Amino acid sequence: MKIIVADASHSIYAQVICDTIAESAKIRGTGIARRTPEYIIQRLKNGNAVIALDGEKFAGFCYIEVWGHQKYVANSGLIVHPDYRDQGLAKKIKKAAFDLSRKKFPDAKIFGITTGLAVMKINYELGYRPVTFSELTDDPEFWKGCQTCKNFDILTRTERKMCLCTGMLFDPVAKRPTQKRKIDQKVFDRLKKIKQSLLLKKSKP
Repeated sequence: MKIIVADASHSIYAQVICDTIAESAKIRGTGIARRTPEYIIQRLKNGNAVIALDGEKFAGFCYIEVWGHQKYVANSGLIVHPDYRDQGLAKKIKKAAFDLSRKKFPDAKIFGITTGLAVMKINYELGYRPVTFSELTDDPEFWKGCQTCKNFDILTRTERKMCLCTGMLFDPVAKRPTQKRKIDQKVFDRLKKIKQSLLLKKSKP
């Protein structure tokens, strides 16, 4: 297994990447915006993606996007092929995307939005913290990417203040703990339940 910075030569995997993202979104029912092969290819060509390959077989992927004149970088589209799940690969891919972001855009704040508890844990270990959407980029083009998510109506109904996704942010100038951060499972479970409860109430007529 190798995890590398992708380039134009990996465009042959664009369709399988999109298919894997779409299938995962269908199974989970929430939180993954669909992308086109053309969109993925552009990220491959500009060196803003990492890909995991088992020989020539696609295993996983994540890409980065730049917003607000390089003030913000989003790590998005984290996906692992079903054949390679539950092996810790997602964590390795996310770390590679994070390192790529820090290398290319050292002064940028790195952020992401997710409904996945596993991704939240990975982000937390990398130094992210949960934040309100107001602390993320206000670039409308970023939020347009949520239009293909089935929960987009919640995002618009709350005037982009909250959704089922949780915003998480890494600020390179903020103080970081010297020891590895430990995950409090109860805190993340409570956060998820509170958010779902609030949004379900808002959804009722």
